[in-house]
Amino acid sequence: MAAGGFCKLPNGMVVVALNLPSPAADGPGAVRVLVHSVNRARALTRLRNLGLRSVYLRGNAAPPTPDEITAVLHHPDGLIWRTAPDNGVASSPDLVQELWRPIRALLRRPTAQT
Repeated sequence: MAAGGFCKLPNGMVVVALNLPSPAADGPGAVRVLVHSVNRARALTRLRNLGLRSVYLRGNAAPPTPDEITAVLHHPDGLIWRTAPDNGVASSPDLVQELWRPIRALLRRPTAQT
């Protein structure tokens, strides 16, 4: 089961964070996905509509950090990802992390080379 969690914002919206296995065959081993949505169910539906069919959120073991919330709120799509840390939970401040990327960069299909 994927680690994840959510945070309810003052305006009633939520930010959902999930650590998932990478859907890309040649991608990283695990990714941390952040979704900004009206509610938890709608956030998971957004991921399922993108092809991540078996995405569930059980509990609140790894909620998004304040930095992650800021990152997803400032992204126009409200759906971003990056490689998950080795320990499977939110990042610690002493680790150098990569930048957040839009979800279409993760789900992009490789083009046929001729």
